[in-house]
Amino acid sequence: MSPTDPSLLRGLTRPRPRSRLSAASRRDVLRLLGASGAGLAMAACGVEGQGGKEKVDRSDVRGYWAGKSGTGTLRWANWPGYIEDDRATLKAFQKDTGIAVTYQEVIQENAQWFGKIQAPLAAGQRIGFDLMVMTNGIQLEKCRRLGYLAPLDHSRLKTFAANAGPGFKNPSYDPGNAFTVPYVSGITGIAYNTRYVKEEITSIEQLFDPRYKGRVGMMSDSQDLGCFGMFLLGVDPERSTPDDWRRAAARLREQRDAGIVRKYYEQDYIDALGKGDVWITMAWSGDVYSMAGPEVRFVVPKEGGALWTDNLCIPRTAENPVDALALMDWLYEPEHNAPLTEFINYITPVPGTRPIIEADARRAAGEDRADLERLSASPLVFPSETDLARLRRYRRLTQSEEAEYQKLFETIPKGA
Repeated sequence: MSPTDPSLLRGLTRPRPRSRLSAASRRDVLRLLGASGAGLAMAACGVEGQGGKEKVDRSDVRGYWAGKSGTGTLRWANWPGYIEDDRATLKAFQKDTGIAVTYQEVIQENAQWFGKIQAPLAAGQRIGFDLMVMTNGIQLEKCRRLGYLAPLDHSRLKTFAANAGPGFKNPSYDPGNAFTVPYVSGITGIAYNTRYVKEEITSIEQLFDPRYKGRVGMMSDSQDLGCFGMFLLGVDPERSTPDDWRRAAARLREQRDAGIVRKYYEQDYIDALGKGDVWITMAWSGDVYSMAGPEVRFVVPKEGGALWTDNLCIPRTAENPVDALALMDWLYEPEHNAPLTEFINYITPVPGTRPIIEADARRAAGEDRADLERLSASPLVFPSETDLARLRRYRRLTQSEEAEYQKLFETIPKGA
């Protein structure tokens, strides 16, 4: 991976608010991600996971949506920093559709959110929201598997069908987009501080290098930690087996027991890396911008990087599901999605926003123009299909697999 792209140094517009465990949000901005798109060099991936209902029948869709109509209201639960401060997108949506949106930034972490909604959804009760944003992974898979999500009526998602990028259709974690459509995506890779690390970091092997003993940070998140252990072995997490998990966990325990890992972080690695407490660490792409100084770089290691996606989905007990579906589809119109992309700066599932942002740049002046030009040119907001294919998603786990997986990887940060 080449050095940090100067076009990303200012951050492709503005920093996101702090959230998630009182640290900078994982959903910050795709910034300081190695230079030109050539850096996304990994082995290909992309098979469907296992477990749960793979296909939603037309009868399932008809049965859910029969007799439902719009109410003109919608309640949306989202993460902090995922919409403009002035809610311009929501105002435009209401102007176009007449649907009034109550918007709340109430999701701080997937497991915490699932814990909040599980009991009412299991009882067939409403959760107070008609639309929510969840990351692909264990909690979203539980919602899918347990029947907590409304099956999407794709006859009402024609804008999604027309404008979603191919890499965001039919994802392995939700075949056929039966229950979800993407909102934004980001990457788990490696960040390092060039004040202390004088070599170029390109490989996960360098997180295991004894030269950095006591100066390495690893994620405590079991899915990201497990993925990096598997990447090290040359294993695609989506195709992985329990034997692969055991071998990966063994390597990660060796790294821990050798004293190489200073700490297993949630998000507090950000301050640790900036201060020099750790020199090299697993990192989420957006968090890097919140660090002071150009000495911090982010790379996607050659063995692989995890591509996570935050998804729009409708609780099965939603009071206003038709209005939620209308917003889902409306957001896939490039003219509607472009302002969000300009604010959030993450990988957008609507590649047609690019010429709109380029046009906005031509109309802007000074620093705003430079920001928009950098944004529209970034392969990390508009990655090619080849780049997307080289990133890997989390493994979908059945209920029995989840227990084994979690036992292997959750125990490593705890010293077991």
